[in-house]
Amino acid sequence: MISYKSKEEIELIRQSSLLVGKTLAEVAKLIRPGIKTKELDKVAETFIKDHKAKPAFKGYNGFPATLCISVNDVVVHGIPGDLELKDGDLVSVDCGTLLNGFYGDSAYSFAVGDVSEEKKLLMERTKESLYLGIKVARPGNRIGNIGYEIQTYVESFGYAVVRDLVGHGIGTNLHERPEVPNYGKRGEGVMLKEGLVICIEPMINLGTRQVSQDRDGWTIRTADGMPSAHFEHQIAITKGEPMILSSFEEIEKVLKEKAN
Repeated sequence: MISYKSKEEIELIRQSSLLVGKTLAEVAKLIRPGIKTKELDKVAETFIKDHKAKPAFKGYNGFPATLCISVNDVVVHGIPGDLELKDGDLVSVDCGTLLNGFYGDSAYSFAVGDVSEEKKLLMERTKESLYLGIKVARPGNRIGNIGYEIQTYVESFGYAVVRDLVGHGIGTNLHERPEVPNYGKRGEGVMLKEGLVICIEPMINLGTRQVSQDRDGWTIRTADGMPSAHFEHQIAITKGEPMILSSFEEIEKVLKEKAN
């Protein structure tokens, strides 16, 4: 069953989702060469709890942390630990919150220090593909339209779309129907209707689309060791323009301040 949300429910989801953006902004302040990923995780957990919410990922199917921190060839689900970030790393940080009974979920990819032009472009284009997917998330279109926009854009640069992992519906559960692949054909898949809340999250690889899973049962890596980027927004389908419930605004404000 696909669950459609009322305006009141969408507002509650938005509150949870905005807290994710604020949490990622706190993490953004600390991202630098030499910091351990577990330090970022601790800050995020404290910040979420201080805002009377729960970390959505911690304990989810046994996941041990608040954040998924995925560095370079790790696509998603990287477990925070003693790994120190290095100059030139590409790191994606995925965060979830549970506030007032509703889930927020968003992800952002960061450059650590000076990254290569190749990684910079991968991040920029992955983020751009997210907004292209969002643009067609309107009533009457189908899930396949979203994937088509993402796929055709990133493949035009020779990148590959991860197919083993997809976006998803969200609400009172972290993962709900429907699945939202980042590839597809126009006019195929579930019809988009008003009240549907989904996470669109392109995971784009510089090399092959093939991935492998580490022995920890979580960490997903590119099969060829090439970098991967990941951005995620939570959106609601409305009568007109799709409503972006999550926000990158505070994250990007921090990044701008750090750059100056």
